Amino acid sequence: MLKLKQKDIEHFKGFNQEQLQAIYQISEHLNNSDAADSLINDTLDWAIEIVNAERGLFVKYLNASDFEIIAARNIKKETIADLSKFSSGILNKVVLEKKAQLYHDAQGNPDVSSFQSIQIQNIKSVIGVPIIRNNDVWGVILVDSINNRKSFTKENLIFLNFFANLVSLSLEKIISIEGLLREKRALESELESLQPIPQMIGQSRVMQRLFKLIHKVAKTDATVLILGESGTGKDLVARAIHDVSLRASNPFIAQFCGSIPDNLLESELFGYKKGAFTGATSDKKGLLEVANNGTFFLDEIADVSSPLQAKLLRVLENKEIISLGDTQVRKINVRILAATNKDLRTLVKNGIFREDLYYRLNVFPIKVPPLRERGNDIILLAKHFIDEITKNKIVIDVEAAKKLTSYSWPGNVRQLYNVIQRAVILADDNKIMAEHIIWDDDRDEVSLDGTLKEIEIRLLRERLKKFEGSRKLAAESLGVSVRWVQLKVKEFGIED
Repeated sequence: MLKLKQKDIEHFKGFNQEQLQAIYQISEHLNNSDAADSLINDTLDWAIEIVNAERGLFVKYLNASDFEIIAARNIKKETIADLSKFSSGILNKVVLEKKAQLYHDAQGNPDVSSFQSIQIQNIKSVIGVPIIRNNDVWGVILVDSINNRKSFTKENLIFLNFFANLVSLSLEKIISIEGLLREKRALESELESLQPIPQMIGQSRVMQRLFKLIHKVAKTDATVLILGESGTGKDLVARAIHDVSLRASNPFIAQFCGSIPDNLLESELFGYKKGAFTGATSDKKGLLEVANNGTFFLDEIADVSSPLQAKLLRVLENKEIISLGDTQVRKINVRILAATNKDLRTLVKNGIFREDLYYRLNVFPIKVPPLRERGNDIILLAKHFIDEITKNKIVIDVEAAKKLTSYSWPGNVRQLYNVIQRAVILADDNKIMAEHIIWDDDRDEVSLDGTLKEIEIRLLRERLKKFEGSRKLAAESLGVSVRWVQLKVKEFGIED
């Protein structure tokens, strides 16, 4: 049991039966190791109830007016997450004076009525008591009320002060709980990032970061814009977000938006009524409606026409659709994911893509790393593709592995699959050799023959061609600044 000081025992004299019973229950609870997970919240709930307050706060004092919430509750036993809802002025006063504070009428008391928090939060009455550890203020327990002032009495101040003393005697347990909770949150976050993502393979640091982002955003209904080069697996990221979300049991529908006639794409997305156009012999639901309560993935969103962009904006803003040939507006509950390999900001700047739609889509952007940045994932993926392609046990020779990892993979994962499929066909004795690794153009990207200047020219030409003249992307792939690329283009007279 807790050991109390003589001055603490003196406080018992003024306690009524209810308060004495509460003190007994609290002290039992504070000593009950089996109740560690609810220790802090439960004891604060009791304190709020006994002093008939509306809210209670238990904070740790850090330094210079800085506090950390340990627990914050209301009379309904609900958690309050925002420290700004309480009076920081009273908290600081308790710390500064190192003693309990009672304000029966905070609005009318000149000592505290000028505190901004008292006025903004319309706080009528407050009791704040310090929690002392090693003769220093470790934290503060504060209760307040916006409506009820009659219970903020000297008797309840004594009770709350005694309660704080009990808490201070149990600080080691509370500090231990704090540490365990922090460790638990850290371990949960770490475990989350290590959990496998369906259909996605990767152990590189960039992929582990990607997996962590997928897990985080999947917990929400936020619209996600998936960015990355062609062939990086943006569709797999979209599917993964759905599969680890709360919508996983509902439909996941994807629609490729590139190179599709506008009227056909619109009818696929929104559906149509019978007679809406020639050939519409019956009503048809659009894919957005079919995906209701699930996830809808718009692949290559940058290729959508301006009129259709306006209709998609309505879906994102109002969750509404209108079928072709119909006048009835229908509500849908669908999460939107979109992907593109183009720079939407440049398209917005050039008036090709709607700015308002861009911001609606870009709530949570995720960039999928290109294969060349994924290090040993290349070999990991290659072995996975071998297992998919053939039942034979085929190994990759050391030189072949070096050749795979030294290539820049302009076609990314999709290109790697093609290269491995080709190598499996050519492999003899169940072993892929370096000569079995053949690029799509049947040659290495850039010859290393010639002077350094000649190699630079060939390499720069190849990257500018590969990224359709984008100096930004060429610079990123080379690990240099855009300014460097611009200077070299001018120096070498390269026409991109």
